[in-house]
Amino acid sequence: MSYILVIDDEREVGTFFLHLLEGRGYRVKLGFSGKDFSKLIQQYSFDLAFIDVKLPDTNGLDLLKQLKRTQPTCKAVVMTGYSTVKTAVDAIKYGASDYVEKPFDDIEQLEELIEGLLNNGIASSQDDMYKLAETLGFVVGTNKEMNDLLKLAYKIAKKNVNVLIEGETGTGKEVLAQFIHHASLRYDQPFIGINCGAVSETLLESELFGHEKGAFTGAIKEKKGIFEIAHRGTLFLDEIGEASLAIQVKLLRVLETGEYMRVGGEVIRKTNTRIIAASHVDLSKAVEEKKFREDLLYRLDVVKIAIPPLRERIEDLPLLLTYFLKKMNSSLSFSEESLFYLKRYHWPGNIRELMNVVKRAITLAEGETQVITPQYLPEKIKGETHPPSVRVHEKEQEEIDLETYLQQWTNHVLSLWKNNHPQVDLEYVLSLVKELETQIGRSFVIKTLKETIGNRKETAERLNITVRKLRYLLKEKGADSKV
Repeated sequence: MSYILVIDDEREVGTFFLHLLEGRGYRVKLGFSGKDFSKLIQQYSFDLAFIDVKLPDTNGLDLLKQLKRTQPTCKAVVMTGYSTVKTAVDAIKYGASDYVEKPFDDIEQLEELIEGLLNNGIASSQDDMYKLAETLGFVVGTNKEMNDLLKLAYKIAKKNVNVLIEGETGTGKEVLAQFIHHASLRYDQPFIGINCGAVSETLLESELFGHEKGAFTGAIKEKKGIFEIAHRGTLFLDEIGEASLAIQVKLLRVLETGEYMRVGGEVIRKTNTRIIAASHVDLSKAVEEKKFREDLLYRLDVVKIAIPPLRERIEDLPLLLTYFLKKMNSSLSFSEESLFYLKRYHWPGNIRELMNVVKRAITLAEGETQVITPQYLPEKIKGETHPPSVRVHEKEQEEIDLETYLQQWTNHVLSLWKNNHPQVDLEYVLSLVKELETQIGRSFVIKTLKETIGNRKETAERLNITVRKLRYLLKEKGADSKV
């Protein structure tokens, strides 16, 4: 028999859960404060806990963290009002299985959630999540940040909240938006995307809201806007930061009231459209620079998801290459030497750039070879030996995976030794040896800095080097000056 804990300072909520759950055979314990919570988790072992975000003597997130420390197998659901949805999303990041909004309008949906959590429905749910991502071409790989991102997106997909996706150009923001749409309850309704930076202000207004016949020169007939077409579905506003301030005002009205008018029209229309917005620029910074409305950002940024750039998930590169080769129906493969260069490139264009590189390599190599060697890669990839992603002085706290680096370095040098090329540049080979020396020194410095909690003097003493040498290995500015 499952034990369920309910913590909420509203006694009506506790009474509601008591009747709902005990009638279905569950054992229920009620608490109304953080103090009650601490007592109950010491006395009982729970299978599921419902925790209110706001309590009179504590924060629901603190209780969630405490629960995960003391009873890690207990599933948790946070309860929230709309104004605290952001906090609920944070709770998911801290280990909550889901969140529910009060008042509970859909009792049947709440019962399904409870049954799924208690009957290990999470496992099958996660299988569905990864299958959907694969179907849509959203390659997750093994990177922890990407997996956490997908789980968050999957959990909030069924909630009727707006989502803001941030990420560099080419990271896959629209594919993630499609994933959220297809995982939502709106999956059978339209998904429509528009790039706010690709069309003029006048045209964007017409595209979004539609126009009446004769509204402007060239408006020879009335036209439905995207908000009208995407009613009950999802609207993806790509590069929302590029929208003019005038358009932002109109978007704000739709988000606040669900109302809009066609260009040149007088009739107020209603829409029930979910907004997923995306931007490659930091919208908070754009607000500071008076380029983006703060009130609009508040409405869009109910849930924020940031996609990491490819250089921060480079361990997934082989999987991505396999995916693109398969997608393009190619039987080719990349050589170890090609992988060496590809892993060391900094990928400013991210996944989109990688796809173009694969497409180019297939076009050049098809019919000539079964293995894509460096000669089929762009010169910019072969020419960059020190990509920004591994420059430690830019991100000193991030320890280099020395074992992976040594394996790649060895494979590359052995490839040159076997003389797969007509000529070998010995100066280049010797430069690789110097690079190896520097990289090893840098790895030891970073590892020891972590152990000494950033104390450079102690780090230098442990490694039997000077502080100046330490700064040199980290490639810091002024390393040659007096320390």
